[in-house]
Amino acid sequence: MADDGVSRELVAAALRHDDDAARELVRLLYPLVAKLVRAHRPARSAEEDLCQMIFIKVMQKLSQFSGKAPIEHWVSRIAINTCINQIQAEKARPELREADLSEEQVAVIQNLAATSDELAPDQSFVSRQLVEHLMKALKPAERLVIDLLYLQQRSVAEIQKITGWSTALVKVRAFRARQKMKKQMANISAKENA
Repeated sequence: MADDGVSRELVAAALRHDDDAARELVRLLYPLVAKLVRAHRPARSAEEDLCQMIFIKVMQKLSQFSGKAPIEHWVSRIAINTCINQIQAEKARPELREADLSEEQVAVIQNLAATSDELAPDQSFVSRQLVEHLMKALKPAERLVIDLLYLQQRSVAEIQKITGWSTALVKVRAFRARQKMKKQMANISAKENA
């Protein structure tokens, strides 16, 4: 960025609602913000959208900039905190989109949505990958029960011994996990047909 004096002048002018100064400040800070976003960007967020969100926050809070440290430090903190908040929001509400899947996995979903036929033998490996992909959005306990019950084909009694859970808890967790996975599949299919 330019020297500290220039950035202080731009901040002062932007605070006086000088649009040209605000644009120049964004232009000077953009390479720094874009670099930080690329390094800390959550999977589902577009780089440009996140940069815009950061600059909106910077402009809204510009009056809080004390000037004791270079503006790059202050903007960096806002950028990193915004990225971290976005990552946490995505973890709290995991979503699986068709774009996250391979072409083969999309074909399996389309086949499952279109027919009630069994999967072709060449699709079984891809379907297992799809199940593993869907499981990423589940809580750890739900992933474990799906893995043990359906992928390793263990009995409820065996799972009860392994985990120490009651029979009812194993069945409830398996049911909830299946419902979440079905909902994800329905969402993917709906987006495909939209």
